[in-house]
Amino acid sequence: MTKPMDEMTWQEVEPGGVISEPGCASCYHTGTWRSEKPVYNPDKCIRCQRCFIMCPDASIKPDFESNCMVWDYDYCKGCGICAYECPVGAIEMVQEDE
Repeated sequence: MTKPMDEMTWQEVEPGGVISEPGCASCYHTGTWRSEKPVYNPDKCIRCQRCFIMCPDASIKPDFESNCMVWDYDYCKGCGICAYECPVGAIEMVQEDE
């Protein structure tokens, strides 16, 4: 793990764009950022999977057993692209506390 910036000298600062430690975004649960969340109505859904395709966070996955879409709210930032792109209005954005 790297040192905090206030403990580094200029000689220890790594050049930008260099990946010095392996990692992935799966350990960063970014869903706590959102103020609105998508609510899915499977009865209206036509299974076009447009929400899955357009989600910038890959937080929507098709569940082939139940023939529905499933949201991973740990990573959903509440951007609303899924609701905007849904051609039949099966996704509604609501306040996070509801």
